[in-house]
Amino acid sequence: MRTVIRDVRVFDGQRTVERADVFIDGDRIAEPDGRPADVQVDGTGRTLLPGLIDAHTHTFDGSLAQALAAGVTTELDMFCLPDNLARQRRLAADCDDVADLRSCGLLATAPGGHPSQLMTGLDAQAMAALGDAAGPFPTVATVADAAPFVAARVAEGADYVKIVVDDGAMHGADLPVLTPDVVSALVEAAHAVGLTVIAHAITTREVTIALDAGVDGLAHVYADAGSDDPIGWRLAERIAGDGVFVVTTLAYFEAISQGAALDHVAAGSAANAVHAAGVLHRAGVTLLAGTDATPFAPQHGTAMHRELALLVKAGLTRTEALAAATSVPARHFGLTDRGHIAPGLRADLLLVDGDPTTDITAVSAVADVWRRGVRQNRQSAVADAQI
Repeated sequence: MRTVIRDVRVFDGQRTVERADVFIDGDRIAEPDGRPADVQVDGTGRTLLPGLIDAHTHTFDGSLAQALAAGVTTELDMFCLPDNLARQRRLAADCDDVADLRSCGLLATAPGGHPSQLMTGLDAQAMAALGDAAGPFPTVATVADAAPFVAARVAEGADYVKIVVDDGAMHGADLPVLTPDVVSALVEAAHAVGLTVIAHAITTREVTIALDAGVDGLAHVYADAGSDDPIGWRLAERIAGDGVFVVTTLAYFEAISQGAALDHVAAGSAANAVHAAGVLHRAGVTLLAGTDATPFAPQHGTAMHRELALLVKAGLTRTEALAAATSVPARHFGLTDRGHIAPGLRADLLLVDGDPTTDITAVSAVADVWRRGVRQNRQSAVADAQI
């Protein structure tokens, strides 16, 4: 099937072209070659973007379909129990009506450390949503445990490694936490096998431990430094100097601050998180859009629309926010076949009504989505076939 999207505004992952024709041939974006298209899609008054990449999610049954419907064509999962992950990987590989998936699999945390307190509090219905029976998962207690833990993740096909540095204070708890030497050993073991390391750290003290260990990215902004706290500014400068990227998850902080998440998760500071994102941006830190979408809140797919609005609120331009959800995560997670609109790349595409480069909320006006060249909006497809 060869498709052309005519007279459409194109945000290609970095810059905007006000009017263009974009061709899809099979599962790829194609060069115009004079051949007629089987399907023509009217792009007038619309904007075509690369499919969005959510750089922080937690996948469960149904979430990949939910994500794709909102234009998120790839999810980067940051903790998934083994049976669930195997099932979601098969689904993403075999089906084009769900988002694609990358995952760290099991995260590295101390025995009894975060998120153990969340798992033990879930009822049977919630555990069913996660796809595994309740029970303990492998943890890391000592430096000697680090290399075997990473080797086990490699054997399971992990795409990167996630390490938790969280003493529970932001959750209103007092939790066991990995010691700095164990964090360093995990980073060293992961880097030795060529895996990127992302740290869950949500306070300035925890972020400092992660930076000292040499992580590549942070899974959240820090949320304990207000506008009058100089520590946040100094830390942002260090993160920029170290070349560490930060996944923002502003939608997550907003959701828990509104009490939209599980009751036993203490509310964080949404205002501090937005402030931190602005400080990081002004310091030159690379920001990746991610939502921390779960089976509960924020919601898969639609939370990314809110994340982009919050990034603009934090001080990013609309184009910078869109890049943070397309080309930037593709680059940092080695997804060389997506995140841009260019011939030869995967036809993972989002078509919206309006212009999100001038009004970021237009990204939620989803008109069409393609995943590997397969069009998701069946109603529009039928209408085009009748023209």
